[in-house]
Amino acid sequence: MRRLLAALFVVPFAALALAKAPPDLARDWPIFRGNSLQTGVALGKLPDQLEVLWKFQAKEGIEGTAVIVGDTVYFGSFDTHLYAVDFATGKEKWKYQGGAFKAGPGVSEGVVVIGDEDGMVHAVDAKTGAKKWTFETQGEITSGANFAGDYVLIGSHDSTLYALNRADGKLAWKFKTQGPVNGSAVVAGDKTFVAGCDSNLHILDWKSGKSLGQVDLGGQAAATAAVRGDRLFVGTMTNQMLAVDVAKKEVAWAIESKKSQPFYASAAVLDHLVIVGCRDKLVYAFKPEQGDIAWTYAAKGRVDSSPVVVGQRVYFGASDGTLYVIDRDKGTEVQKIELGKSIPAGPAVAQGKLVVGTMDGTLYCLGAKQ
Repeated sequence: MRRLLAALFVVPFAALALAKAPPDLARDWPIFRGNSLQTGVALGKLPDQLEVLWKFQAKEGIEGTAVIVGDTVYFGSFDTHLYAVDFATGKEKWKYQGGAFKAGPGVSEGVVVIGDEDGMVHAVDAKTGAKKWTFETQGEITSGANFAGDYVLIGSHDSTLYALNRADGKLAWKFKTQGPVNGSAVVAGDKTFVAGCDSNLHILDWKSGKSLGQVDLGGQAAATAAVRGDRLFVGTMTNQMLAVDVAKKEVAWAIESKKSQPFYASAAVLDHLVIVGCRDKLVYAFKPEQGDIAWTYAAKGRVDSSPVVVGQRVYFGASDGTLYVIDRDKGTEVQKIELGKSIPAGPAVAQGKLVVGTMDGTLYCLGAKQ
């Protein structure tokens, strides 16, 4: 499956230790992992017990993570539509037709950007759903959009990372890898890192697309990376979770999954834990310095859903159709919510509510009923 073949990520280089999530994340979840470093850590709170507040039904499955900006939730479906629904009620505001959408969208400055399986990048007015511009690549797009300066950064399965001008979609630069680019971008400082089927981490200047070096990962990456401090964390198709020392441009540690299965999910990264799901049905908590396993939790299905940390709890879906809530530091179960169908999408969290889609095309909003 081409979805596995590569990952894209952009990280800071010289000032990683000072990087923090933007302060508006208690209100919004504007990109795949919530913030520019793709750490999957939400600000704000969720209720002790989640309840379903509303459901919205698309015609086909939802694999990409939804985003939340202000009073609107945006998500794509395999039914070829990008949807905008009211965050309070779940009522449709508008829908925009493109190709089948596997990727999740990104939102910045009133523009929603999303790529489709036909290789087209779509930019849509966030309020009206009107098309602003499109840009055609030569491969399927599973990379979520991210934003750096005046650029939209997005990868394609045509083995290219693109930097497009946000205003009109014109190409600013492109960088070719040796295989499809699959994961979403991480933006901070002036560096971008790209991993493809050549199993190397390519270091670029995001302003120019110029190569600044590379790191051998020992395997193809299938997930978006996450960064905290001076470490970058990413899982691979060769069944390993890796930490990369960005300053030294070398792998700091690589730990294999217990049942020799790949990591599709992206990690949630805290100061003291790196939490990630695996195809072996386990969720792992690694200690970031040496890679020691702090705990594991056994789900009933494959965990492709990228976990989100909110306070003392971790939230993720699995292929058994369950949304799991576990204790952040102990790995013990707090709540399970049966949503019926497989959940490859990661949750999005904002304003005291959680949103997640399933492969039967249902978007769920969960929180506390008044």
